[in-house]
Amino acid sequence: MTHKSSNTERDEYGWRELWGVRFKWTPEHLTPEALKPLRHTYDTTATDAIERLNEMLSISSRTEPTKDSSPQAGKKAQGDLYKMLQTHASSDEKVKKLWDEINTIPPWVDWAQIERGQKVFYRYGGPAFTALTFLSLLGGMGSGRTVETLDRTGGFGVDVVRRRLLETTQHTLNITRDLESIKPGGDGFADSVRVRLLHAAVRRRIVKMAEVEPSYYDVKTSGIPINDLDCIGTINTFSATVIWMGLPRQGIWLREREVADYLALWRYVAYLMGTPHDWMSTTGSARRMLESLLVAEIRPSRASANLANNIIAGLQNQPPTYASREFMCAQTYWLNGEQLSQALAIERPSLFYFALVLGQCILFTTLSYINRSISYLDERNIQLSLGVLLYGVLSKS
Repeated sequence: MTHKSSNTERDEYGWRELWGVRFKWTPEHLTPEALKPLRHTYDTTATDAIERLNEMLSISSRTEPTKDSSPQAGKKAQGDLYKMLQTHASSDEKVKKLWDEINTIPPWVDWAQIERGQKVFYRYGGPAFTALTFLSLLGGMGSGRTVETLDRTGGFGVDVVRRRLLETTQHTLNITRDLESIKPGGDGFADSVRVRLLHAAVRRRIVKMAEVEPSYYDVKTSGIPINDLDCIGTINTFSATVIWMGLPRQGIWLREREVADYLALWRYVAYLMGTPHDWMSTTGSARRMLESLLVAEIRPSRASANLANNIIAGLQNQPPTYASREFMCAQTYWLNGEQLSQALAIERPSLFYFALVLGQCILFTTLSYINRSISYLDERNIQLSLGVLLYGVLSKS
């Protein structure tokens, strides 16, 4: 993947401000035109494996296009995709290719660094989780093109959004829980591969439906469903967006080593999920990708606003936080900025709720900087955050 822009855009280099983010546009950034080909490439290895599993298990009839193209429908039709992959890895060449790939550790993986990256998440557990919910997930609906796929899966309807968020939370916690969980055979490893296979199944289903009914999904305009650019955008929201937008907007800046470690963790997750990941090899290239995606992909549509509001409606007054709609709207404005929040049709709350968010940020910042400065407190805080998120959020939800 090239990281050079065309010479015709040289006079546009310099400082820009977009969606409340100020950055310096350079020749190393990727223009929308440079990113466009990634809309039409995708994870062929997992796609081939899904095709073969369908054939071998004689379940292709249950995965033909239907009006229910949700991820849940895919799960029901195909059972535990990871176990199927594991069972049939020795009996088919294409299935074996995927199995061998995910079980081959890339030379750039440093397990000690991966483990440090996991601890970064829990060191800043509260603000990181807040950023993932209101910036990465809700703010991510600003990508109008990607929303075209999400809208057709039904995964963010009001009635299922909370369960979808809990599934994403479970996956994230399994990825970050401990080193064994992300190594081959661990829960985080298996979850990542399941998501990869599920993406392949949903992609196949939507494409087949579009072949029957072209108006259902416009491949020419939106690209292949769940394409490489979509997957890069997803990994970006869990990594670079948290590092350079989500945490700083709550008053927290990661140290240089923490940034590198956290990116290394999510680069390995990207590898497991069949997502292009070379852009995460350095902190500079990761930040440029974040900024390039802001320019190319954040273009809210009416569907963007609908799904963003579905997220708030599905989470308001629900355990474990029982947060009001007004408080969640205030967090949305705080983390995404006024311009994007208004484009997503999120109502502006009163100053009272902004004051509550400010108080929360002060609390997060104070605890984060104090705890990370003392090794004993740091380790205790990491274990406390791990316990709260694992047993508090999930078991009581």
